[in-house]
Amino acid sequence: MNFHGETRSNLTHASTTDPDAKLARKGRGKEAKLSYTGNVLMENRNGLAVDVLVNPATGTAERDAAFAMAAEIPGEGRVTIGGDKNYDTAALVDDWRTLNVTPHVAQNDKHRRSAIDQRTTRHPGYQISQRKRKRVEEIFGWLKTVGGLRKLRHRGLERVAWMFTFAVAAYNLVRLRNLAATG
Repeated sequence: MNFHGETRSNLTHASTTDPDAKLARKGRGKEAKLSYTGNVLMENRNGLAVDVLVNPATGTAERDAAFAMAAEIPGEGRVTIGGDKNYDTAALVDDWRTLNVTPHVAQNDKHRRSAIDQRTTRHPGYQISQRKRKRVEEIFGWLKTVGGLRKLRHRGLERVAWMFTFAVAAYNLVRLRNLAATG
């Protein structure tokens, strides 16, 4: 079939081999592909992944996963979570603050007002978090190049989540070995 010129959505198109996968695009002008979102919660000190979550790709899947992973953090003390501009929404920031989480996300003040205010940005820890948050991309780079997750070879949310978790665990083992060698 020729779909040229038709608008495609998850309501009109579904995969015959993987019904859990959803159409998503990485940015404006990019093509929509069947995909999942793999999310990682990383601790800043050593760059180790402490939680993973795989969801079907939706417009809010990353923020939903961020809230779910933050809710699973044990203990009663205040924690900070860093993130890019995608996480700077009033609803997510308010939800995190109810969980005793300080959001150290990049301010998205382009054509709107940021949900992150001076209460957060005035502290030196905010600037440190903004530098360290980019280290999570090292995990995703390793997962794509070494971990074999550039192109999924499995179908179904459960299997994809298992493979993603397994690959992140392998990354942590390699990272621990490298930390032990330098320490």
